[in-house]
Amino acid sequence: MYNLLISLAVGLAVGVLVKFAGGFSWWAGIVPGVIVFFATYIVLARRVSTRVQALMTTVQKDLQGQPANQKEAQGRVDRAVQTLEQGLVWDKWQFLIGPEIHAQIGMLKYMIKDLDGAKPHLEKASGRNYMAKAMEGALHFRRNDVPAMKASFEAAAKSGKKESIVWAVYAWCLLQLKDKDAAQRVLARGVEQNPSDEKLKGSLAQLQNDKRLKMKPYEPLWWQFGLEAPPMMPPQGGGRRVQFTNRR
Repeated sequence: MYNLLISLAVGLAVGVLVKFAGGFSWWAGIVPGVIVFFATYIVLARRVSTRVQALMTTVQKDLQGQPANQKEAQGRVDRAVQTLEQGLVWDKWQFLIGPEIHAQIGMLKYMIKDLDGAKPHLEKASGRNYMAKAMEGALHFRRNDVPAMKASFEAAAKSGKKESIVWAVYAWCLLQLKDKDAAQRVLARGVEQNPSDEKLKGSLAQLQNDKRLKMKPYEPLWWQFGLEAPPMMPPQGGGRRVQFTNRR
């Protein structure tokens, strides 16, 4: 990554300067060289982070509020994706920037049912973004690719082990595949990771008592996966919004 290489070059240059300009040993140049390396990297990383955060703020503003119709919703998402794509220029400059931007683009495309467009971005998404990985799992479910579905959900569960929505959606997909035992094991793992989570406990109890898995406790995040249709349109002014998740 460019920021790292630039920082190394600056740190090395300082170390060499101390050695030859001051007549000191190589060891004497290491300490100032290392200090300058870290200081330079922090400054460059903050510069990139500030610019990417500005793009994210613009995207959030573009997506606020309830669109009047599907065409307007599509237009908002298209503008948001174009804004996010501007941030990909920093992919080679700073670690983790590209995968996180791909995650956001993938989630946006997924939620407007552009599965073909979402797939390559979700594949490049940061493994630390549990919602992106969970949506990737749901995408594979919708395409009946069970091994890929499980791999994506396992990645989501690894980074989002404290998020009940991940375990619930994973279990729901397994139930649709007629694998109730696997769904129970997933929910049991979720309860083990979150012993005070009443939603997961309730979901596990439902399956243990041969009842249907109810996803209402996981709304509104549940609707973002598009695996079931909402019972009714949300009221004007209170529409669903894209939720961007922080990396862990």
